[in-house]
Amino acid sequence: MSWLVTGGAGYIGSHVVRALAAEGLDPVVLDDLSSGIASFVPEGVPFVRGTILDQPLLERAIDEHGVTGVVHVAGYKYAGVSVQRPLHTYEQNVTGTAVLLQAMAAQGVDRIVFSSSAAVYGTPDTETVTEGTPKSPESPYGESKLIGEWLLRDQGVATGLRHTSLRYFNVVGSGEPDLYDASPHNLFPLVFQALLDGKTPKIFGDDYATPDGTCVRDYVHVADLAVSHAAAARRLDAGDTLEAAYNLGSGDGVSVKQIMDAMAQATGIAFDPEVAPRRPGDPDRIVAEGVLAGRDLDWQMRHTLLEMVSSAWEARKAAA
Repeated sequence: MSWLVTGGAGYIGSHVVRALAAEGLDPVVLDDLSSGIASFVPEGVPFVRGTILDQPLLERAIDEHGVTGVVHVAGYKYAGVSVQRPLHTYEQNVTGTAVLLQAMAAQGVDRIVFSSSAAVYGTPDTETVTEGTPKSPESPYGESKLIGEWLLRDQGVATGLRHTSLRYFNVVGSGEPDLYDASPHNLFPLVFQALLDGKTPKIFGDDYATPDGTCVRDYVHVADLAVSHAAAARRLDAGDTLEAAYNLGSGDGVSVKQIMDAMAQATGIAFDPEVAPRRPGDPDRIVAEGVLAGRDLDWQMRHTLLEMVSSAWEARKAAA
């Protein structure tokens, strides 16, 4: 009885592995290390190196480790770059998910928690996003995540697969000092690197219709996110019926200026961010409601913004 975590050596996946282990759900990691880091896999947790595109490998891993459920975190996660690499994005996120579902069906595994994304909404007309907000993805990445949700839905109809998809915006922080965000595209590592290089981070526009003039977005702590993945797995194990999708959102969000202020406080590096022109298409505010996840998946914001930044900074320094 164990749960396979695809992408379990990555930033989010490695936190999910620890959350599952804390719940006694016996994680098994599968990762091709294209962006994951082998040292993120805890000692004693089985590690299968390979891709979700390899169905025979998936079936062997499921069989050899007694897998009864899957948390599917693996995927190509760079929304901006996906515009330049659409075929690669679809191969990894759509074909890969289909192959995984085929392997699960072949081995009789009937439960899955899918790491989806708020990118399925695109740029919504409303400032607060609910699960019912219309889906209008604006990148191959967002489209691939929405198709992934459809694949789960259709497989549920066809085979009785029990599933849920967790959508979230910006994942930050660190739950362990040895786990850090190594993405070359995410805000926190980019700002940290700029500060370490003696450069001044940028704010794109300070004349938005928000309290301090900078964009407001949803930021959630990666350890809080992982708790809800484990809660979803536990409830599927119990035979409970879950919603098809949940937003893991803060409900109020933080501004870019607030993030920069917290960066200066956490790092001890005083700076005044450079104000650059607005980027086309950036809305004033996008924040997700997390009421349903709070009801069903033990979702809550357990960390302040300063705690998010401080934990990420300490992990980044430890990795240097």
